[in-house]
Amino acid sequence: MLHGPYSTVDRDRPLIRLPFTSFIVATVLLPLTALLACLFISVLYHYEDSTYTHCQVSNYLPSISSAISRVPERYIWRCCIGLHSAPRYLFSVVYFNFYRRRFERKLPELLLSGLALLCNIAENSGLLLLTYVSSTETYSYHKNGFIVFVGSSLLHMLVTCRLWFVLKRQYLNPEEVTSYVWKLRLFLFNISCCGAAAYCFRRHNKFCEDGVYTVFAFFEYMVVFSNMAFHMTAFWDFGSKDVMVATLPEDKRY
Repeated sequence: MLHGPYSTVDRDRPLIRLPFTSFIVATVLLPLTALLACLFISVLYHYEDSTYTHCQVSNYLPSISSAISRVPERYIWRCCIGLHSAPRYLFSVVYFNFYRRRFERKLPELLLSGLALLCNIAENSGLLLLTYVSSTETYSYHKNGFIVFVGSSLLHMLVTCRLWFVLKRQYLNPEEVTSYVWKLRLFLFNISCCGAAAYCFRRHNKFCEDGVYTVFAFFEYMVVFSNMAFHMTAFWDFGSKDVMVATLPEDKRY
């Protein structure tokens, strides 16, 4: 018997199937490539404007907010973050389901899993807000988006490290052990860079010293790069999994 293009056999096959490792690499490369492109274009074509400070002291690096606020940098950043955001929401749910299976009978860890999910969603939403409302358009919204992004990111990293510390007491394969170690290292590095960036930002606004804003911009880059690297550890967590889009069989639709 021949099956046409809409037969049951064809309809129940996967429509799209990708290795999770390829999916996570592509997702992380979107903001990484966009940020590097925006910084490069800002330094090459908009150097004076992008490194300008309110007190007009010497500055040699653009902040991220400044680098993504001009044209064409604004459109490059918005396009890549828009494409990046949908898989990020998906990863939030994937991790929640992963934790829920591992901590099926442990209420404290289940509650932490829910908190990790909320923090992950808030982090991605804050990133979208600061992306689509630039600092040159509505500064207060952009600032609040940045605060939500950084705050929820740090809390998410902390909760994630705690969950993986508990998981370490159970059996972990070598890839998961590597993932836990790098999660902890990247969290400590990220929070250190956040502290250094906050100190330099406050000192710049208070004393307006030459070069302090440059140091702030550098640590800001490190915060974002380490955040990307932290999410990249999903490469080890789900390395053997696939991302699949498929239709449900007839007997499972109701």
